[in-house]
Amino acid sequence: MRRRTLLVGLPLLALAPEALAHPPRQPDSAEAKKFIEEVTDFRAKLAKAVLAKDFAAMRPLYADSFTHTHGSGKIDNKDARLVAAMAGEPLIEAAPATDLVFRVFAGPTVIVTGKSPILNVKEQKTYDFRWVCVYVTAQDGWQLAVSQATRLLV
Repeated sequence: MRRRTLLVGLPLLALAPEALAHPPRQPDSAEAKKFIEEVTDFRAKLAKAVLAKDFAAMRPLYADSFTHTHGSGKIDNKDARLVAAMAGEPLIEAAPATDLVFRVFAGPTVIVTGKSPILNVKEQKTYDFRWVCVYVTAQDGWQLAVSQATRLLV
């Protein structure tokens, strides 16, 4: 019995001592400003790739575990989102945005909320959507990890 208890605790020993001692540090205001600028540039890069239907440029900009939740509740994974982009479907990633709010967290992770007009292709009518995107740092820079859009009823 004692042996099992010891074995269960072994994975904790693999962690760096500082991982056990201190939580990640929240970025200070200068770092937060830098991350917001980086994510703003990243958003422009992603929008450009989506509008150009540049698959090779888009693919690494989405996290492998990316999901997007549509206003209808439908969920797309990375591959489905790339297919939608290549088909020219209207995406929040490339839509004009207003009411942008950036929140910076440790990691670093940046959560952006905004509002965008999105064309409903079936109805040929544009609706306003409130959306949220979560940007995370990866080995090669920023990636879009999660997005969600909700149609505004006005």
